[in-house]
Amino acid sequence: MALIQVNFISKTLMRTVPINVILPVDKLTFPGMPVREDKPYKTLYLLHGVFGNYTDWVSGTNIQRWAEENDLAVVMPSGDNMFYVDNPKTGNCYGEFIGKELVEMTRKMFPLSNKREDTYIAGLSMGGYGAIRNGLKYHDTFGCIAGLSSALIIDDIENRTNDAPFLLESRSYAEGCFGDLTKVKESDMNPKWLAKKLVGEKVDIPKIYMACGESDFLIKENEDFKNYLEQLGIEVTFEVGPGAHEWDFWNRYINRVINWLPLEKNGAGINSGNVGV
Repeated sequence: MALIQVNFISKTLMRTVPINVILPVDKLTFPGMPVREDKPYKTLYLLHGVFGNYTDWVSGTNIQRWAEENDLAVVMPSGDNMFYVDNPKTGNCYGEFIGKELVEMTRKMFPLSNKREDTYIAGLSMGGYGAIRNGLKYHDTFGCIAGLSSALIIDDIENRTNDAPFLLESRSYAEGCFGDLTKVKESDMNPKWLAKKLVGEKVDIPKIYMACGESDFLIKENEDFKNYLEQLGIEVTFEVGPGAHEWDFWNRYINRVINWLPLEKNGAGINSGNVGV
């Protein structure tokens, strides 16, 4: 399993950015084991949460092993703490970076499929919000969306104050990410607004998977968004399981995401953990 770190200059973010890429090009097989056809890889763009970076998913989960078993390329960028949306005033156009530039750039660098049905986006917490928002906004690019413990915080965002004891819950922080908070709910930064708009336009909406821990502080927001999608007539796979806002939960459920995606599932190759098996 090739794990590659790349640094490249981003036009949308106006700086050099790092990404991790899992690419199963070096998969070894014994005689008689299935050999993958030489063709572009299906790809998952995988987003981290607040306080994280492009290394989180590799260090916190078994994503490398599951990617190899399913012949899946995985691209993991850094989103800082900016919720993967565009704020032109600060030059932080993370939405365009995730939904457009990153996909275009990695397809130039690696043997990745350029088909919508082979291109997926997922994330946890802040990254779950980012995956849902950008998956809907760039619905022509992504065929599947998955959000784990998604930080769907838009509904009450205009009522934030600077009296919050935690910086990331303050009005100033939210304004740094989203701009004018009075305009967020009726914009493409609101996944509900986006979903309703796409239904009205009768576009082909990506398949959606959501999961949240039953003890997660975001469970109500996730259930509310699932119910909203269903009211619009959008089908969503929604699962609740034991756990809170934690890596044990995300490790289990990113595996469930991979099993949900339409992948090849050819099995693991030869490695130090299964020689002779």
